[in-house]
Amino acid sequence: MIMMVVILLASGVKGHRILVDTDMDTDDFFALLYLLKLKTSQMDLKGNGTAGYCRYRQAIPVGTGGRLDIDSNFGFRKSFLPQGKRHYSPLRQPTAQQVMINTISSGPTVVFLIASHTNFALFLQSNPHLKKNIEHIYIMGGGVRSKNPTGCCPQNVSSSCQAQQCGDIGNLFTDYTSNPYAEFNFFMDPFAAYQVFHSGIQVTLVPLDATNTIPVTGKFIKTFEKNQHTYEAQYCFKSLKMARDTWFDDQFNMSYFMWDSFMSGVAASIMQKQHNQHGENEFAEMEYINITVITSNKPYGIPDGSNPLFDGHITPKFSVARNGVHSGHVQTKLRDPFCIKKNRRGRCQDGYTKEVFGPGGVPILVAIKAKPNQDVNSELDREFFVSFLDVLNKRENSGRFNFSMQFPYYRKVLHKPDFRGKHLGKNVVFDMDMSAGDFLALFYLLKLPIEEINLKAIIVSPTGWANAATIDSVYDLLHMMGRDDIPVGLGDVFAMNQSDPIFYAVGDCKYNKVIPQGCGGFLDSDTLYGLSRSLPRSPRRYTAENSVKYGALRDTDHPELRQPRALEVWESAVKSLKPGSKISILANGPLTNIAKIVLAGENMTNAIQASISSTLSDIMIVGGHMNNDNTKKGNVINVPSNRFAELNMFLDPLAAQTVLSSDLNITLIPLGIQQKVSAFPEILEMLNLTKRTPEAIFARRLLSRLHYLQKAHPKYQHMDTFLGEILGAVVLAGDYSVLKSTFGVKNIKVTASGSESEDGQIVIDEKQGKSVKVLENVDPLAYYKVFANRLGDVKQSAVVGSFDEQRRIWNTPSNTKKTAP
Repeated sequence: MIMMVVILLASGVKGHRILVDTDMDTDDFFALLYLLKLKTSQMDLKGNGTAGYCRYRQAIPVGTGGRLDIDSNFGFRKSFLPQGKRHYSPLRQPTAQQVMINTISSGPTVVFLIASHTNFALFLQSNPHLKKNIEHIYIMGGGVRSKNPTGCCPQNVSSSCQAQQCGDIGNLFTDYTSNPYAEFNFFMDPFAAYQVFHSGIQVTLVPLDATNTIPVTGKFIKTFEKNQHTYEAQYCFKSLKMARDTWFDDQFNMSYFMWDSFMSGVAASIMQKQHNQHGENEFAEMEYINITVITSNKPYGIPDGSNPLFDGHITPKFSVARNGVHSGHVQTKLRDPFCIKKNRRGRCQDGYTKEVFGPGGVPILVAIKAKPNQDVNSELDREFFVSFLDVLNKRENSGRFNFSMQFPYYRKVLHKPDFRGKHLGKNVVFDMDMSAGDFLALFYLLKLPIEEINLKAIIVSPTGWANAATIDSVYDLLHMMGRDDIPVGLGDVFAMNQSDPIFYAVGDCKYNKVIPQGCGGFLDSDTLYGLSRSLPRSPRRYTAENSVKYGALRDTDHPELRQPRALEVWESAVKSLKPGSKISILANGPLTNIAKIVLAGENMTNAIQASISSTLSDIMIVGGHMNNDNTKKGNVINVPSNRFAELNMFLDPLAAQTVLSSDLNITLIPLGIQQKVSAFPEILEMLNLTKRTPEAIFARRLLSRLHYLQKAHPKYQHMDTFLGEILGAVVLAGDYSVLKSTFGVKNIKVTASGSESEDGQIVIDEKQGKSVKVLENVDPLAYYKVFANRLGDVKQSAVVGSFDEQRRIWNTPSNTKKTAP
């Protein structure tokens, strides 16, 4: 995620308006807090992006230690950061471009780039008249003469370290074998970085050359631990310690550096000096170097289908010249065969900040190395370490409160209902990808009497809409409904056969690229359209904290908080069953998790593991598209060549094929029936008429938001897809006579050929197809009424209805007397 932050930094000499472009990794938090502590500030932020291929984004891990962890800052933010007044709201949230235009047009501005340069490059293209207002650009990124200290495995290191190229210039640890030159920020969008460098605006660069000389040492962490006198210092230390405790090898102190925060310190020090032409500062040695950013690879001028700026265009995009450094082969994926030479160093240089001689480069002021601490008696060996801790611990400009001070009598109470003496109903595991529709379906399942449906577990598929932020929303919803006993398991982050065979935390986005990043996509669903923050705050949270028992290198502070995996949760649910009992699955997302369960039962000999799939009773799948006459289109809207697939099947076609060719009893709720019950006005009217329970109120707010967005903006036309996803939960426990449901039987197969134009499509095959039960008809009005009445049922309503109610309960005088220390 890319965010724009506007900071007004008034130094002792001159006031500076600073615009920060950040991707909000952990070190970005450090950089922002360092800047915010210098002087008072105000912020505007926006995550941006939309659907598209991940040519360069593939290099960033999604799994362990990657976006899945970082997006929620390892879940720690929930227990520490206070609840702010502002929240994300689609169409009302300013875009990155709006923030830049408003800020830079208001006067002279200094730009800090600590992420990829896409936002700013687009701004420069669209607003050349505002370049005059940009005083300077400070950048963290690239590597000019750097030698990556972790390019080779040190002696006596653990077996988890795999030998890489020695002394690499870049830091693409996921892709050294093909590109040992690039640094992550530049590799994410090399052409954007090139535009910024060659914009004619003065640039100061803090590359890996300098950050590699300021590693986060063990002594620094020990000193930091003793110096946490403000909330922001505490937040940074705990975040840093979590990063260390979950690091991918034992070499954290050699491979984690003060990247973005060091750049902020160098830039602030330079800016505080008047008439500073040579970048004099307290923290880094500087030098002018003639450099450029490489955006493609030789041979130049020969189209091979890899270069989107040239191939297929009579005139190259962005007015770039033919036969230059933009016109060669562009790296297509992590293990691009073009980039790999057998027994030799990788040859691709996309994103390389290369030193050149002659007119091809521009003179850039570059930080070469961090300055040593002048106090030889100090445990801190770098000047910036001293400043970083001093600034974070300043009492002035300190945070007013953290969560525990904002909410002083909050108690970490887990609500676990007592079902003793009750006859529990059908055992159900809900498998979802945490779209807005899945969220409402979960509400419905939790409203059903335990005598009808016994919700045993929730397993989440990150191959769809979900990530860490939405998993936190699941925990909050369960807390709201008094069901903290229900475990939540996280599935694999890539579709089957899409993870990288060498580095499993990265992989291809061939299928999930169809989910937009922005409008109606990950950005919106991650925050459930900004509404989920109004839910009560659960003591449970998504966290990457791990323990040796589960494969970590060391035990962390709170291994009990670790996020369990989907198969672990499934195995736990199986163990809790009474003899002879079975489990039904309601599948509202890609079938990745269920395919893994099926394969686990087929491939494992251990009795408990084998029983994982043998306990499956039946599966109800919300997904698939029955296209009998080749006229009804599917809903994979971002792959125009695939006209007849449905999204859940397309997101992992091989998993869908695995499940739909198994011996399991399957009921399918296809896209056509979902679309039949996707009328916003009717369901909103029913919710208006029902009793105003907290869950009915929340559902109406969410559906009203979806309806508004669909009417307001073309990019939100797919909102009714989410409304149809509730149908599976209603049918699972519904009265078929009331819903007027009718079913048929079809013999079907799912295409998983590897062709985007065919993958995920359902083919009716009477001879070789799997016989499945298919929902063919349902009464829409009856469905809306059943859903609304169930959510309005006061007999099984929320334990605590909202965050505000939760705060009021624990802050009442009677409770403060009981709970105050």
